[in-house]
Amino acid sequence: MTLYRARVLDTPDDPFTGGELRADDDAGLVVRDGQIVARGAYAQVRGDHPEDHVVDLRDGILLPGFVDTHVHFPQVRVIGGLGMPLLRWLDERALPEEARLADPAYARSVAAEFVRGLVEAGTTTALVFGAHFAPAVDEVFAEAARVGLRITSGLVVSDRLLRPSELLTSPDRAYELSCELAGRWHGVGRARYAVTPRFSYSATDDLLDACASVLKDVPGSWFTSHVNENLAEIARVAELFDDAHDYVDTYDRHGLVGRRSVFAHNVHPTDRELSILGAEGATVAHCPSSNASLGSGLFPLRRHLEHGVRVALGSDVGGGTGFSLLKEGLQAYFAQQLMGEEGMPLGPVHLLHLATAAGAAGLGLADQVGDLGVGKQFDAVWVSAAEGSTLDVGLRHARDAENALATVFALGGVADIAAVWIAGEPVHRPRQRTGLRLGA
Repeated sequence: MTLYRARVLDTPDDPFTGGELRADDDAGLVVRDGQIVARGAYAQVRGDHPEDHVVDLRDGILLPGFVDTHVHFPQVRVIGGLGMPLLRWLDERALPEEARLADPAYARSVAAEFVRGLVEAGTTTALVFGAHFAPAVDEVFAEAARVGLRITSGLVVSDRLLRPSELLTSPDRAYELSCELAGRWHGVGRARYAVTPRFSYSATDDLLDACASVLKDVPGSWFTSHVNENLAEIARVAELFDDAHDYVDTYDRHGLVGRRSVFAHNVHPTDRELSILGAEGATVAHCPSSNASLGSGLFPLRRHLEHGVRVALGSDVGGGTGFSLLKEGLQAYFAQQLMGEEGMPLGPVHLLHLATAAGAAGLGLADQVGDLGVGKQFDAVWVSAAEGSTLDVGLRHARDAENALATVFALGGVADIAAVWIAGEPVHRPRQRTGLRLGA
């Protein structure tokens, strides 16, 4: 067994409903076979486990592994397409790149870059928009399994309006390929399958019916898509589905809104849509950097919470600006500040919860990950600033744990992720840190 000694911060209790930051300045966490089996004050835990190998992480902060609830595997090479709204960005940047993943060798290289990008940013669990090509989806599942990443993903399906036409399929073919992929990967290791129509804009009712059939025929599978991201997109969906009440209804009437559904963005929802999402237990992946970069709008977090809608964070690479959920948390804070009285005031505890436990709950994994409590998997991120950096100065002068956490979100980035573990296995350690010590 291994005993980790660290300053540990996590949010097992939802701060949006009164929960507080759990902060232990000198904690001991005992990990056996990837699971946390003891947690408490270091002196007491050490006394109970005198023979355990000690890893001393006191020169940083130990956080739960981050959970990204919306990220696109094929888009890692097109991050940074600034100055365009959603539909133009898709036509000029994202979709031409996604078509290149028809080549399995190309897809394999992208998958390696994608998984590495997530892990380097401290993401240990992700709901991943796959590719339009089944062999490419195999590649991202295989790379995630090789590294150990917890991944829920699937074949992206569309049957209209997208260019190039190679990205389109038929409802029958979408069903067939999705079930084949699920048969290879769903429930294997840390992988799960997600039924993934790109969005109603590119999906007919027949295709959405096929998606519903996959969801039914693959027990325990998940569903993910986009909704209400951009005003032009919303207007076009209303034209395409002129008999639907609204955007959410295009999914709901096919039985695609439920507890295992995660919808990205939802920047411009109606109250009716929020009521349905809340009543059905669906989750919304809030992608603040992408919303700002593509000019989609400011996310109405307060309205979501008032309707009982689950909300977590997504990086939305490549519409977003990188894999870091620290950056997404900070951008979420900015967006709510800009909304004035309509916004939801956020503090660092809310941000940590959105980046960890909220995502775990949204993905049905709260019994396994999301915080660093006894019984959970040791999915963890060690934030340790380079000596003399501005983050290092801020942390050394933080007045309390909450202030230290605020400093991490304000100043931290990928370079400050000093180590990452998934189920107790180290998956990322970029450079030797003088603060990493072994022994008592």
